[in-house]
Amino acid sequence: MSKLYIVATPIGNLEDMTMRALRILSEVDLILAEDKRVSKKLFDHYQIRKELIPWHQHSKINEWQRIKEYFKQGKDVALVTDAGTPGVSDPGGKLIELVLAELPETEIIPLPGPSALTAIVSVAGVAMDKFLFLGYLPHKKGRQTLFTTIKQSELPVVFFESVHRILKTLEQLSDCPRQLIVGRELTKKFETFYRGTAKEILAVLNNDKAQQKGEFVVIVNNK
Repeated sequence: MSKLYIVATPIGNLEDMTMRALRILSEVDLILAEDKRVSKKLFDHYQIRKELIPWHQHSKINEWQRIKEYFKQGKDVALVTDAGTPGVSDPGGKLIELVLAELPETEIIPLPGPSALTAIVSVAGVAMDKFLFLGYLPHKKGRQTLFTTIKQSELPVVFFESVHRILKTLEQLSDCPRQLIVGRELTKKFETFYRGTAKEILAVLNNDKAQQKGEFVVIVNNK
């Protein structure tokens, strides 16, 4: 019986790779990677030498057919994304859907590990036993509706935001008196946390362009 391992990889700091993940990635027959170039840097660091096959959000059905043959041959496969846990605002769900539908005998095994979501929740300092996770906010369609949801939510709201839209996002939340926890470049050299209203955090970022760089995770508290 083939196995499909869903493997979390570091979101920045390479030391966050788990021993189990290293062992499994060294043992499987091949690895599906969101971006082979990104994954190769990680695997070179840990001297993992395995066949890498692309699997990402734009993968076509003919690529699935090729991968399907490996499972039929009894091979064990691991899925990794560029960073973090596959399926958490990353490719992964579609592959699992296909495996469940067409290869139901395949064992699907999660290897938990780094995630920007759990990282920001762990240092929030507010009650996070229940929260609303929105992933990446849409660029246009439905964006304004989501901001209304965020401002009115009775639960803390968590979402990811890119360097290209963080200022615009904070501006759209600047009329909201709720407290935010914003994480930038989590686990990396310039990891930074900001706490305050959207208006206060926006002022900090506007005063220092260097702090506008990187990937961001935002919590909007419900209190």
